[in-house]
Amino acid sequence: MMETHRSASRPWRKVLTRSVQYAVLTGLAFLVVVPVVMLAFSGLKSRGEAFMHPYAPPIPPDWTNVVEILGGSAFWTMLRNSTVVMAAATFGVLVVSSLAAFVFARMTFRRKPIAFNLLMLGLMFPINIAILPVYLLIRQLDLTNHLAAVILVQIAFNISGNIMILRSFFATVPFELQDASAIDGCTTFDFYWRILLPIARPALSAVAALTMIISWNDLLVPLVMIDEETLWTLPLGTMQFQGQYGMDFAKISAFTALTILPTILFYLLAERQIVAGMASGAVKG
Repeated sequence: MMETHRSASRPWRKVLTRSVQYAVLTGLAFLVVVPVVMLAFSGLKSRGEAFMHPYAPPIPPDWTNVVEILGGSAFWTMLRNSTVVMAAATFGVLVVSSLAAFVFARMTFRRKPIAFNLLMLGLMFPINIAILPVYLLIRQLDLTNHLAAVILVQIAFNISGNIMILRSFFATVPFELQDASAIDGCTTFDFYWRILLPIARPALSAVAALTMIISWNDLLVPLVMIDEETLWTLPLGTMQFQGQYGMDFAKISAFTALTILPTILFYLLAERQIVAGMASGAVKG
């Protein structure tokens, strides 16, 4: 009798648990999507409509602000600068992190744990804390007002965490595979380049995606390192644009929406690789 009662209560418990899960996920999605939708709505309104009806959909949409922003050269210059910085920083992080992770995961040498722990100390010093000494170093190197300064700083402060992620992934590849490749004549670098990197493509994709998003949204480093307007990136340009058009909320929203549009498109195109890489890293790490 008691067993029958427990069996009857299980479906209700399962339904209740699933309902709570869906409610939490719906709430989180609502918190993420609503600001983006409101930003797009405000960007497609006139200045007066954005103040009078901030939450109403733009019917019909007013494309004046978008056309005006895209018709100027400032937005395209910032887009080019952000793209150059993001591509170079991502390439640098992938090269440095994968080589260092390979050394720590697949090779043996003295003091390896100490060297790895010293490298991981970088996780304890975010750029917000170290920005002043980093700026002084960049100034001594005469790299201020160069995109190279932003690229180097972003690479330096992104390699520690990514080395840890890739090291965990590389360590799960069987050593028998490396031994077999050595018997077939592969050098250590051949194994890294021809065998390990193709196997680790999901983890590399996840690292690249995270680095690209962090680099694209970075405001602090360009703000400190760059003074010349022709070298501004999109986050820095958004801040300056807000100061210039402080009362025109519709134009600021249109500029911000255009700024985040590339990252949204990139995520939609690379969603499968990002999720697969992060999931495999979480399981194997």
